[in-house]
Amino acid sequence: MKATILLFHFSDKDRRNRLTRALLPLRMKIKEVAREDYLQPVGYLAGNKEILPLNEKYEGEELEGEMILMAGLSSSQVDQALKAVRKSGIGPVPYKAVLTSSNQNWNVWKLFQEIKAEHEQMN
Repeated sequence: MKATILLFHFSDKDRRNRLTRALLPLRMKIKEVAREDYLQPVGYLAGNKEILPLNEKYEGEELEGEMILMAGLSSSQVDQALKAVRKSGIGPVPYKAVLTSSNQNWNVWKLFQEIKAEHEQMN
């Protein structure tokens, strides 16, 4: 799987553009995920050919905050991506995750709820 960074709910165009510009030098695929795809497995959205898509479209509410999912990155690439996010000047993005074998079959909502719960426990 090619190193991919998925962006969720970056509705502010300026923030999204600044983040994208900061990530471009890392030569990773950057993909903005549409709200209608929130029921899809995150592994499928990241490009894992072994995970099949669902034939459903999400029509519910938007996520409560912006989220970044990093897929297929080495640990040094994750560090580089996090550094680029900080240097972008957009401020904090509290919901960040790495695609794992444990979460690759979750949909966007399940992943967001898990990250949100972890974030709340840490703070």
